[in-house]
Amino acid sequence: MTSRPLLLVTGGSRGIGAAICRKAAAQGYDLLINYRSDRLAAEGVSADCRAIGVNAEIVQGDTADEDGIATIFAAVDRLGPLYGLVNNAGVVDVTARVDEFDRVRLDRMFAVNVIGKIRCASEAVTRMSTKHGGQGGVIVNISSMAAVIGSPGQYVDYAAAKAAVDTFTVGLSREVATEGIRVNAVRPGIIDTEIHASGGLPGRARDLAPIIPMQRPGTADEVADSVLYLLSPQASYVTGALLNVSGGR
Repeated sequence: MTSRPLLLVTGGSRGIGAAICRKAAAQGYDLLINYRSDRLAAEGVSADCRAIGVNAEIVQGDTADEDGIATIFAAVDRLGPLYGLVNNAGVVDVTARVDEFDRVRLDRMFAVNVIGKIRCASEAVTRMSTKHGGQGGVIVNISSMAAVIGSPGQYVDYAAAKAAVDTFTVGLSREVATEGIRVNAVRPGIIDTEIHASGGLPGRARDLAPIIPMQRPGTADEVADSVLYLLSPQASYVTGALLNVSGGR
């Protein structure tokens, strides 16, 4: 245990999550980096963070699974106390219409993007809340502009899941506002990360640049900067906010 604040980042081995970890390390946070399957990538992010001079450990666990969540928070308890949770772990699927979705797809989509986020936040609140003897803390949920746009013809299920994250963010923020916990969400727009390839469209960020007012996709670092602001004391009066990081779209 150190005097540095401990930050848990779910899905921290790649993309936006990895950028958040590296930025947080540069700002003096100790890191617990969660990953589901790519241990090598998580170890690489951890090594980058440790090179800056902070502690950075990795923990495997699927946030869609209760055993995975239990493993993650057992690691938190070993390293704690917990200052911040970045609820970043998420999935997309191949582009499809609603009438092409099957139950397996929907179960996974909501298990990771909604239920997993709610369960991780629940575990964080039991450790942070002054009502439970904690010292307070900050939760930042990673949502998406898809929640506003709806993503027709691509992944309406993903958009619906992210809309649920927005509602959850507002509700939880009001529930724990007097317990020392701030809860906010960042809604990235079209960001140039690996997630597009997992949805079957590796060139999506570049291809959609013309429809963005700023005429370019965003970067993972730009999203991470917004997350770090919400984690910081500079955002001490910000809770229940949904921050768009979307180039104006």
